[in-house]
Amino acid sequence: MMRYSANPDIVKRASLFYFKVVLVALWIALFATACNGGSSGKPTSTEPNGSPPAEQTPTVALTETPAATKEPLAAQVNETGISLAEYQAELAMFEAASGALPSQDAKNRVLQDLIDQVLLAQGAAEQGFVVDAEQVQARIVQLINQLGSAQALDDWIRQRGYTQEIFEKSLQRSLAAAWMRDHIAQAVPLQAEHVHARQILLYNSETANQVLAQLRSGAVFEDLALQYDPLTGGDLGWFPRGYLPERAVEQAAFEMQPGEISAVVQSLAGYHILQVIERDSQRLLHPEALLILQSQAVADWLEQRRSQSTIQTWAP
Repeated sequence: MMRYSANPDIVKRASLFYFKVVLVALWIALFATACNGGSSGKPTSTEPNGSPPAEQTPTVALTETPAATKEPLAAQVNETGISLAEYQAELAMFEAASGALPSQDAKNRVLQDLIDQVLLAQGAAEQGFVVDAEQVQARIVQLINQLGSAQALDDWIRQRGYTQEIFEKSLQRSLAAAWMRDHIAQAVPLQAEHVHARQILLYNSETANQVLAQLRSGAVFEDLALQYDPLTGGDLGWFPRGYLPERAVEQAAFEMQPGEISAVVQSLAGYHILQVIERDSQRLLHPEALLILQSQAVADWLEQRRSQSTIQTWAP
């Protein structure tokens, strides 16, 4: 048996922390820089609290492209349009990175990532964060330095189907979105309630019930755990809420006091019997756990924000 590792679904969401499913080194370098320096922007209000406005009416719509627009749109998020040209440029980046034509799933993922960026940028604007032309130009200079020349950047922009205007607009929004992402993440406390637990993980309910009966008859949990997991004795280590991949297992652990043994808890992994070893009401989060909780905070914010927004999509 293995110790628990990070929730793979949440780890997948953590890619939002660096944006762009398109894995192009240029953009990765850019957003890493934005992550470190995003807070250097110019907020025009007091310190934000990160809460989305409550007065928005939840609406999600899928309609035909409006006939009269200045430029074709791939999507519109509240009052902000995502141009078809930008969406197509993102798809070109995806194709260049993967070496293959994007599937429908990849197309949807690219569009949803663009929508998430708009939602985050809108949140940043509501918090008073402004990305001005000077900051955009400073980032462009960094890109030129990374690529070696202004011509190299121009070639890169052209090859991916961007116009200069669309490129700068995308860059400006990305910087604002990165600021909002970091603002949400920084609101996650560095300490949280933890439990230290171990488990016996079995793969059919009959065996699990037999082991539980042994435990209730006086068998020592640690001895049985070592029989089924000689390497770690089923030790799950310390973990906060929101860390384990199986929430039913986590919930059961947090409902117990040290020394208590759970009933059989079924999950996709199998049948678990848990014992809590110790608890700590305020324990410093391990860096991996902190990243996961921060990623979850961003994902939760986006989910709530989507429910409060009007989103229309037209891209294929």
